[in-house]
Amino acid sequence: MAQRREARKAVLQALYANEIGKGQWTHIIQSVLKPKLSDTDTFKFAERLFLKVVNNQETVDEVIQTHINNWSIDRLNTIDLQILRLAIAEFLYFEQIPTKVTINEAIEIAKKFSTQKSGNFVNGILDSALDQLKKDERIRKKGRGLIETSL
Repeated sequence: MAQRREARKAVLQALYANEIGKGQWTHIIQSVLKPKLSDTDTFKFAERLFLKVVNNQETVDEVIQTHINNWSIDRLNTIDLQILRLAIAEFLYFEQIPTKVTINEAIEIAKKFSTQKSGNFVNGILDSALDQLKKDERIRKKGRGLIETSL
């Protein structure tokens, strides 16, 4: 879905603005997300994704930290960190989005907005995180073609 990719790009920019400027979320939503996304459904998806990342940043960062061996999260490239945050948030909080879609979108966005090696880096971290989240039964996907957890 091209609209979802545009939403993810806008969320990346909003997360970057939040990280760098430590602005108010309402202002960032109105000044970064809203002007870039004219479609109401796409805007709502982007707003929800942005708020899930921001409101659950500690949880999301713990997942990332676990999978960046011998590194501190503070040392990560800011763009790569924001891409990882939005992807992990999709894993954890968006039941209708397949994990493969999340990973593919994150890789494509990393290739476009970050360094030449970022696609591979993001892919490796997300693959590792996804494996662990599945083992810990923290991934709850519902719908056709998605991971289904049995209780």
